[in-house]
Amino acid sequence: MRYTWFILPLLLCNLSWGQMNHPKASPFSKIEQEVGLSKITIAYSRPSAKGRVLFGNQLNGESGLVPYGRIWRVGANESTKITFSNDVLITDHLLSKGTYALYTFPEEKEWQVIFHNNTTHWGDGRTNYNLDEDALRILVAATQTQDFQESFLISFDGLDHNGAVMNLNWGTTQVSVPMFFDTKSIMQLQIDERLANSPTPQTYYEIARYYQEQDIHREKALGHVEEAIEKGGDTYYFYRVKSLILADLLRYDEAIAAAEISLKLSEIEGKDEFVRLNQNTISNWKSLRKKNK
Repeated sequence: MRYTWFILPLLLCNLSWGQMNHPKASPFSKIEQEVGLSKITIAYSRPSAKGRVLFGNQLNGESGLVPYGRIWRVGANESTKITFSNDVLITDHLLSKGTYALYTFPEEKEWQVIFHNNTTHWGDGRTNYNLDEDALRILVAATQTQDFQESFLISFDGLDHNGAVMNLNWGTTQVSVPMFFDTKSIMQLQIDERLANSPTPQTYYEIARYYQEQDIHREKALGHVEEAIEKGGDTYYFYRVKSLILADLLRYDEAIAAAEISLKLSEIEGKDEFVRLNQNTISNWKSLRKKNK
């Protein structure tokens, strides 16, 4: 306590001489979204509505925070950055993998969405923005939602192995941008590389499972899972995938036989979920076998 008189003036000096770290009105956010074997990363700041008019030139005598027809950084503070780990198809336009500044030109019914090569501008780069540095510019519809989004939000929906939809939401305005990746080609390159470099039984199984899940290369899938069984021995999940592939080939007798082996192996290892899965598919395939006879 006797040293308080000495420490307090030092603290006050540090506060007055140094820059204070204070809460930001538009806090920083970073999202990473996996899409199949690709990743989309977005770094942006999130302004809030706070009862203000958000979009438009003039409404009841009040201008919007984001005027129509003028470039917007899609957030606040520094420019929003979007990174693609692989080449991506946006609507029907191919964009190379890399990092871009994300800009828009909002209008009432549709927005121009821009992926810009120059990522060095602060904010929207209004005075330095150069149209020639755009990597891609697309036109998408602007819709109105029933729910009000207080803080500007970028999110992803409609996810599957090959694509996603990027949604921009603020207030009741939503803009959606579909994105697609050639996951099958990316996966096939990985498969070819693995097969050429000392594949293990697990390698053959994973390739067979992928082909089965994607409903492609059925005969190749069967060959790979049989290779997995030959080299890796009797495994409940090996036989599970083999049964599914045989069923896809409409070879129900063989599918049932493989599923019965998987069922027995699952019971031995206490894999209750696989016991139920095999029981259900065996029953289903027996019904389908009768119909096909």
